[in-house]
Amino acid sequence: MYTKEQEEAALKEYARLGSVHAVIQRLGYPSKSTLYRWYERRNAGFKNNHGRTAESPEKTDHKCNAPGHPRHPSAEFKYVVLRRCFELGEDVEYVSREIGYSRMSIYVWRRKYLKYGMIGLMSKKKSIPRQPLPSSDTTPQSEELQALREQIQDLQFEVDVLKETLAVLKKDPGVDLTALKNREKAVIIGALREKYALPMLLSYFHMARSSYYYQQAIMNKPDKYLPFRAQITSIFHENRGVYGYRRIHLALKRGGITLSEKIIRHIMKEEGLAVSVPKRAKYSSYLGEITPEVDNIVSRDFHAKQPYEKLLTDITEFALPDGKLYLSAMIDCFDGMVVGWTIGSRPNAALVNSMLDEVIAKLPDGCHPTVHSDRGCHYRWPGWIERMEEAGLTRSMSKKGCSPDNAACEGFFGRLKNEMFYGRSWIGKSLDAFAQDLDDYINWYNRKRIKLSLGGRSPWEYRQHLGLIA
Repeated sequence: MYTKEQEEAALKEYARLGSVHAVIQRLGYPSKSTLYRWYERRNAGFKNNHGRTAESPEKTDHKCNAPGHPRHPSAEFKYVVLRRCFELGEDVEYVSREIGYSRMSIYVWRRKYLKYGMIGLMSKKKSIPRQPLPSSDTTPQSEELQALREQIQDLQFEVDVLKETLAVLKKDPGVDLTALKNREKAVIIGALREKYALPMLLSYFHMARSSYYYQQAIMNKPDKYLPFRAQITSIFHENRGVYGYRRIHLALKRGGITLSEKIIRHIMKEEGLAVSVPKRAKYSSYLGEITPEVDNIVSRDFHAKQPYEKLLTDITEFALPDGKLYLSAMIDCFDGMVVGWTIGSRPNAALVNSMLDEVIAKLPDGCHPTVHSDRGCHYRWPGWIERMEEAGLTRSMSKKGCSPDNAACEGFFGRLKNEMFYGRSWIGKSLDAFAQDLDDYINWYNRKRIKLSLGGRSPWEYRQHLGLIA
């Protein structure tokens, strides 16, 4: 169908353009298969009638690892091959024969390109030949690759900065790096100096060189609070691990040491001295309205001008591996002192009545306080009511299901459990031994535990200060 001159012209254009699609588009002939057949005929690489294939000279010129046929071709070369095969529509088989790489290699390049783009076509670092940088006459493709490499380096730099921010400073992933303090910036820069140049890090964080070295000098100074760390740790553990920075501040002040609360809080954070405050479900003694209700006389006014003016009472439960124990306590609103308590294995009338008998025995002559409780059944049984009437005590009760009406007593139970019960293992501890620990805690609470509202004194010390007890 085509003359010899047309065949020679087509092969000449193919040699010049290097693309079957470009030749057909330019000349208008022949078909792709015909042009490939002419090309193979010229190079004696076509199959004969006996099925044998002569080796193509084009193929022999692209032996693997030969100078003109590198084992790892460039990304530009792979991109041109992919355009010819999957954009311009040239046959993968013929293209693979022409370039000297297998069809499998071409499909592998395609998968990487679809998944990673031009980055997927780049060779591994170890396969990049070591050679001098090219002169200024760089091609547009190499400039594009260089821009991609620089972009990757910038992204890696930002990732490393964010990782160090999360690891060293324990910041949230969405932290604004420009809002960091100079000390925090200096810490991150110091962690990244082995990997990145200092000017690059300083420029990224908008930090002056002098500011960085100033922060380094401050961080390398000896710790001037080192002598106080052991004292703060000792006070924390001696007081059952329940003192926060305010009470430790007062304890140090009583020993003649003055440190700001901010410094103490900072030292406690660094030393890992934290008060445990888990939450647990509380015991409820409400059994319904078994006797006529009593007015709420206290009405959430938990302040008293003198001892034994207003008393608050309640029961709390302790669930232990060996069983349960119950504490019935009475709190004086004057200073929070526990003026009476009983511990038992059952929350019955004997538990609360014996506690009330103990408190009545301690009352000064002519003293008739108001005793406030919740609507628990223990405070509505005949034995409790008779004792209250005989001693001339005034009953006051919270509203139904309203724990804030007895908040001061509930608060004592909360502090007791946070400081003495929660966060500790009681396996192997008998009920009698735990009852003794509980009794020891209440005595310590009354006589030694610092209360901020009492000027840094315990309830017992506060009454001694006022001359109420010897």
